[in-house]
Amino acid sequence: MNTRRTFLKNLSLASLAGLTATLPSRAKAAPKKLRWRIALAVPKTLPIWGEGVIRFAKQVKAMSQGELSIKVYGAGELVPAFGVFDAVKSGSIQMGHGTPYYYQGKVPESPFFSSLPFGLNAAETNAWLMGGGGQELWEELMAPHNMICFACGTPGNQTTGWFTKEINTVQDLKGLKIRIPGIPSKVYAAAGATPILLPAAEIFTSLSTGVIDAVEWVGPYHDYTMGFQKVAKYFYGGSWHEPGTTMDLMINKQAWEALPEHLQLIVRAAAAETHLWIWAQFESKNGEFLKKIKAEGKVKIRSFSPEVLKELKTHADKIISELAASSPIATRIYNSYSTFQKEHGAYVDMTMHDYVKAFQA
Repeated sequence: MNTRRTFLKNLSLASLAGLTATLPSRAKAAPKKLRWRIALAVPKTLPIWGEGVIRFAKQVKAMSQGELSIKVYGAGELVPAFGVFDAVKSGSIQMGHGTPYYYQGKVPESPFFSSLPFGLNAAETNAWLMGGGGQELWEELMAPHNMICFACGTPGNQTTGWFTKEINTVQDLKGLKIRIPGIPSKVYAAAGATPILLPAAEIFTSLSTGVIDAVEWVGPYHDYTMGFQKVAKYFYGGSWHEPGTTMDLMINKQAWEALPEHLQLIVRAAAAETHLWIWAQFESKNGEFLKKIKAEGKVKIRSFSPEVLKELKTHADKIISELAASSPIATRIYNSYSTFQKEHGAYVDMTMHDYVKAFQA
């Protein structure tokens, strides 16, 4: 009897040992907890933008059940506002958040993935990235810079901005000191203006003290919270310069490739949801604050004249053509982008033409 009990006990222990050996390694030990850092190109207190990135970090932590935690730093807290690209590239931080044209001096082709004057709007950019081959080209472009990027927010259509003087003719642009980034800065320069790139924290003071005469930022909501209506008399609509700016999540390539597949999927999903959340917040708030600005009646709302827009488009076309010819990958990106814009534009014209006419009637 004792011999039988001993045999059964040994058999049970052997079976348990065999079962344990066949279990996945994650069942044996808790997964390694990763602690990452993300730096923003703007203050993390900036409404919607900073909120969105903080929300993104919370989602990643929740979906990964704490396996991946991301600490958020605003501009200047960890690295300078325009130092995010270099920090991610070097691997000193794992993630950054900004918009691609902030590093066009280092990656000249990057504005294609941010926004181009008279280019794709936010919906079209999403379609090009996700369905038109844009994301694959973006990853190819950024690979030599040791990072991978995903769309992670858009303000949608942006307004031309705030001016301390009225712009009636092309001549009024001559000598104008305007805060504006990206390809539009080169367009303004070609038209005789003086573009100046300033981080968010310096814009209001520069406008109020006359360091700059005009500022392009985002749209009614953000611009109002920044206080531009207090120091500029003219608010210009029109989204010729940035019809659909993409914010980007930059990830160091080695850090990304070291992530297990399930964490990569979580980051991708959280970035995509954050992209839509930021877009929805801007769309909702911009209508509300445009109404507020009009009701207060303290500024004059204007649009550039057809003459001014024609001049700006002439310069934009030339600058974008030069960029397209600047490198083999720039040519491929431009061909993909412009073909998509042309084909999608024909579809929009067919489906939206009568709709727009009805509103104009």
